[in-house]
This record gives sequence, structure tokens and C-alpha cells, in this order.
Amino acid sequence: MAFTLYNAPQSTCSQRVRFVLNAKKLAFDEVKLNLLEGDQLKPDYLKLNPNGVVPTLDHDGAIVTDSTVITEYLDEVFPAVSFTPEQPHARARMRALMHFTDEMPAASVRVPTYNLAFLPRFQKMSREEFVALAESKPLRREFMMTMGQTGFLQADMDAALSRLRRSYERMDREIAASGGPWLLGKDITLADVAIMPALVRMDDLNMAQWQDLPRVVTWFDNVRAHPAFAPTYYPGSLLSERFPHLKQQARAV
Repeated sequence: MAFTLYNAPQSTCSQRVRFVLNAKKLAFDEVKLNLLEGDQLKPDYLKLNPNGVVPTLDHDGAIVTDSTVITEYLDEVFPAVSFTPEQPHARARMRALMHFTDEMPAASVRVPTYNLAFLPRFQKMSREEFVALAESKPLRREFMMTMGQTGFLQADMDAALSRLRRSYERMDREIAASGGPWLLGKDITLADVAIMPALVRMDDLNMAQWQDLPRVVTWFDNVRAHPAFAPTYYPGSLLSERFPHLKQQARAV
């Protein structure tokens, strides 16, 4: 039995999968892709993942893509350490929260990420180089063209931050309803794993806008204290480690 995880240290989707693998104590070989250099768009990788994104899991030759799908796959194949509730209704609630995460916070966090971290690199490109880069991305073409080489408008940033704020408030309501300390109650589930990287990213950008929500503050403390957190966020996994200017720049937003 062998696992190979194609991923990127700073990728929020990759961090979800690393967390589950580490929590289950499943050994895996890690192929680290440099997303800014376009490793995810090279022909050999596109054969594994035609979407040209990370992560991709190779499990004894069986290829699984999409971080949400991979985490569910791992929980089905290795249920001894489970992140999925036993009761069907609880499983349905978990999956609904996972879908919400992909629609709201996971999508919204890309706007401050690209504007604050990646835009300086794009600004150094010629127009032709930037358009070629955007056109090469199967899932991010329109997103990058909207951003352009001047960045997202302040209105776009405000909208993304508003969606993130509503996500934290949704978390607060879910924790209150379940009794906590996790989204669905006393046990951590894939719903918690799904949203974890978005909060870690915003905290890394010095934009942790949930300090007035004590249940979310406690949740964040708990996820960082989980045994799988430290090996998941090994050195180099935070954007601020690669782009030291981010902490200061985020304060000005």
C-alpha cells in the first residue's frame, strides 16, 4: 500500500488532505509542486489531473483528485480514525457544510491571497505573458483575467471579506447549535477539516476577523492544537514564510 500526494506546501486544498493523512498516521510520499513556476500545468501532471490544480492523490495507482473528494475517499478506505459521523443525518449535515465551505470561504480566500501575495509577480509580466498564463489555467482562467495585472478592485476585496465574515458567523451558529467544540459537536469531522485552511490563511494574512466570536476563537485554538496540525503546517506551509511582506501589507488593507 503506497500513497503519493502531489501538492503544494502553501495550497489550502493540499493542507486539507495532508491533515487527514497525518491524523490517520498514513505514511505518504510528497511531491511538492511549485505553482508559481507552473508545475501543475506540465503535461505529465495534467495526465494525472486535467484540471491543473493540486492536490492529486495516487493510492497504489488509483488516482483521486479534488481535496474534498480525497478526504472523503481516505475516510472511506481507512475508517479506523474517522472524520465522518455514523448517523446518516449527521453525515448529510457534514457534507452540506463542506459544500458551503467550497462555495463561500474557500472561494473567497483566493481574492486576498492573489491580491496580496501573487499580484506583484503578475505585474512584472508583459501583457502577453500574463494572458498566456491565465489561458493556461483550466479552472482559474476567468478568475485571473478578472484580477488582471492591476489586482482586484477594493469592492471585490470588500465582497470577499464580507463573505468570509458571514462564514465565521455561520461557524459560530453551527458550533452553538451542536454544543461544540467542533462544528458538529464533540468530534472533529471533515467539515472542520474543510474550512480549517481558510482560517489559517486569513490568520496568516493578519486578517483574522473572528476575534469577537469566542466559539470560533476556541475552535481555531482547538484545530491548531490537534496532533495532525503541526505536521500538516510544516515550515514553508504559510504564505508569509514565502512572502514576508504579507503581514505588513495585510494591515493596510
